[in-house]
Amino acid sequence: MTSLKRTPLYPLYAETGEPRCIDFGGWELPVQFSGIQKEHEAVRERAGLFDVSHMGEFMLSGEGVREFLSRLTTGDIDSLEVGQALYTFMCYENGGVVDDLLVYKIREGHYMLVVNAGNIEKDAAWILSHKPESVDFRDVSEGTALIALQGPAALEILKKVCNEPALDELKPFHFIETDVFEGTMAYISRTGYTGEDGFEIYAAPEFASRIWRDLVAAGEGFGLLPCGLGARDTLRFEAKLPLYGQELSADITPLEAGLGYFVKLGKDDFIGREALAAQKEAGVPRKLVGLEMIDRGIARSHYPVFAGERQIGEVTTGTQSPTLKRNLALALIEAEFAPVGTQVEVEIRGKKLKAEVVKAPFYKNTPAHKALIQQSEKGVNTL
Repeated sequence: MTSLKRTPLYPLYAETGEPRCIDFGGWELPVQFSGIQKEHEAVRERAGLFDVSHMGEFMLSGEGVREFLSRLTTGDIDSLEVGQALYTFMCYENGGVVDDLLVYKIREGHYMLVVNAGNIEKDAAWILSHKPESVDFRDVSEGTALIALQGPAALEILKKVCNEPALDELKPFHFIETDVFEGTMAYISRTGYTGEDGFEIYAAPEFASRIWRDLVAAGEGFGLLPCGLGARDTLRFEAKLPLYGQELSADITPLEAGLGYFVKLGKDDFIGREALAAQKEAGVPRKLVGLEMIDRGIARSHYPVFAGERQIGEVTTGTQSPTLKRNLALALIEAEFAPVGTQVEVEIRGKKLKAEVVKAPFYKNTPAHKALIQQSEKGVNTL
């Protein structure tokens, strides 16, 4: 029996609440500390702290690295400035997604890629199979801890721990390199996966515990709560932030997921460009839509969606929204049924229940969500 991997922060989980851990892609991670509802509300109203050290980090540098990353991803790498991060995709030739990721420009000729934990080995193999010999690739995932501080009070809490004047001026999708944490170098990025303002801190594993404890202590007066995977999922769901394997996959393109604005067809060739351009030209056959249940029931991942007797797609994620108290879902369905107001049915435990296509994101207009959209509109030709 293979033992589960643990992050550097695992020994601290028991210091707060009663953490319930699960097997998440081979990692023993907390699904909750004090309850998903409480943790979700803390992030929306105050602040929450997440251990996301299981995520993967790659360092790429060397001659031609910028050109390589431009060919590897759908994003406008040329527009990236030092100290800026970019959300983008690596795609297969058929337009399906290898992974969604963040690209950080550390300095000229040096980049950090942050990838999904479950895709680390696959992503590394994909990159190595395409990179030129002049580009150096290093997987630094095991040597990197990652802490996410999210919510309206995130900035004030971080300033109590981090005496870094640049924090006040740090814009979304920008980052700084700092040595304020016991003299160790760390990256502080104004990014996150909750739809709220917040920060992600990349540091050496041996310093992660001190940073976590300092943030917990600094956040006591603000109502900060350590948060698990459960709240992370409900938060990102309300903001329609995709989860790889559900809203994105090798069989789901960024265009079908409604993320075409991160696909820059106007730039030089990239892997998957021809297929994505053809899909745009022909019309996207499936679309990711929001659903609200009319009948009583909660639509879960992979539940089939019907129009009459015809299955037109399936649910990718569904739950009762902790913020809105409505039974909502995201579903990938045939494009002709995607207009808002269309009534469909979701099969739940063998029974078809009525649902309606509604606007998504369900929770929006936060600074973080606006920043993501603004980022997508920069650079060359968006879809």
